[in-house]
Amino acid sequence: MSEISRADVEHLAKLAHISMTEQELEKMAQELAVIVDSMATVSEAVSGEIPATSHPLPLTNVFREDEVGHVFTAEQSLLNAPDAEAGRFKVPAILDEE
Repeated sequence: MSEISRADVEHLAKLAHISMTEQELEKMAQELAVIVDSMATVSEAVSGEIPATSHPLPLTNVFREDEVGHVFTAEQSLLNAPDAEAGRFKVPAILDEE
């Protein structure tokens, strides 16, 4: 069993301004003790011989290579534009300029 006592839980509850009944303090102490004991068990399983991993399976890059395909000229891009000006798309203003 861990070293989380009812007094520790009561102290933390006072620091956090949480009012707890006697039953809640006892129950929380037991629950925190289980959590701390579980962490201790996991820590025992870790050794310096086993490298840390961020993912259980090796990951590979699935992206394809960037290849330049057909490129439209500015004129071709603007052919079907509803409105163009000075070689650019012209769109309605959405902000009031002051």
